[in-house]
Amino acid sequence: MTFFHAVAQIDHHAAKVLQFDADEFQLRKVTAHRHDTGQHGSAVRSEHEFFAEVCDSLEGMTWVLIAGGHSPQADFRHYIDKHRPALLLHVAGWETIDHPTEGQLLALARKYLAVHDRETAPVGHS
Repeated sequence: MTFFHAVAQIDHHAAKVLQFDADEFQLRKVTAHRHDTGQHGSAVRSEHEFFAEVCDSLEGMTWVLIAGGHSPQADFRHYIDKHRPALLLHVAGWETIDHPTEGQLLALARKYLAVHDRETAPVGHS
């Protein structure tokens, strides 16, 4: 099934990405991988790999809602600004929210993106 909307709940160690339409959804969990090395910057490399995988899971989505704590969202946004600026064109919004259930996250995203779809629809379309 092809989905056009997604919500990503992100923290510094894991993300839930729900791709959805009006009736169905698909969940993908992305987990950060640790690189236990003494190498300078290994934590940054791990974070970049994690954020890249989250971005990959959002490929092809028309609209995306990013949810999570303030700090993880800020770090993710900085990564997108620097490494995946094309994705910003598809981010409909950023919501600060702590530990929602999958159902709550999906309901928030459907409501948020339905309003966004109406606001961005071309004139003469509903």
